[in-house]
Amino acid sequence: MRWTLPIFMAALVAGAAACSARAPAPAPAAAVAARHAVSGLDVVPLTISQNGKVHRFRVEVARTPEQQEKGLMFRTAMGPDEGMIFPSDPVGERSFWMKNTVIPLDIVFIGPDHMISNIAANAVPYSETPIPSDGPAIAVLELNGGRAAQLGFTRGARVTW
Repeated sequence: MRWTLPIFMAALVAGAAACSARAPAPAPAAAVAARHAVSGLDVVPLTISQNGKVHRFRVEVARTPEQQEKGLMFRTAMGPDEGMIFPSDPVGERSFWMKNTVIPLDIVFIGPDHMISNIAANAVPYSETPIPSDGPAIAVLELNGGRAAQLGFTRGARVTW
């Protein structure tokens, strides 16, 4: 009987230790790229700042030629602090149109210095007229039509993402 008590106690301690062992904690949500529910594209934070004003957006990233060709076509709505960014590689002059785009957009061209070079405000839905950048662009940002003016952002505002 004497030897059963130590074995029982050892088994009890081992069992308690096994029950209290923790599974590895899941990765923090910030470490996992957010995906847009409609497009499936990565969503990243983007900030525009000018004259002491700073505004934060969450934007979809259209990286591939196929993603950039589709853009925001056929979308019927977008949140006020949402948008889509089209990074350019290589950097160069860019031209956009509104083919199959239902909602009016501000098309914001971003120069190599990360400053807004020009904004095509309230681009007309469905228009196939090219809308060019005023020089080389590292990216183009699409926001809801009128949003840049509403927030007071113009040429020279800094864009980071």
